Amino acid sequence: MAVDPPPRPRTRVVLADAAGRRGGTDRARADLHEQTPIGEALVKGLMRAQLALALRLALVVAAGLGTLPLLFVAAPAVGGFKVLGIHLPWLLLGLLSFPFLVGVGAAYVRWAERNEQDFTALIRRPEQ
Repeated sequence: MAVDPPPRPRTRVVLADAAGRRGGTDRARADLHEQTPIGEALVKGLMRAQLALALRLALVVAAGLGTLPLLFVAAPAVGGFKVLGIHLPWLLLGLLSFPFLVGVGAAYVRWAERNEQDFTALIRRPEQ
């Protein structure tokens, strides 16, 4: 006659227990959550990348729009040129500057989101 082993006691599974057993796969995420020096370095790296992007595009805007008045002062003949009866300075600074600014803004959003996606991929990447 076979003897059945005694039944095992029931164990209660809690999400925190399961997360604790997973190990170090989410270490970067934990560093961010706990604000450890590594997490702070990761966030500062993202902030530095976003700041560098903003400064580069601000330089593009300053160079693109800031040099036009200098051009018109340095070469008054260019400032007197008319396109469709409108003086070129009015056309460039008053009308065409807006699409330029919208384009730079759209580029900033696209590149900033790419920086954030790279950061998220770094955080979600399993430790190797």
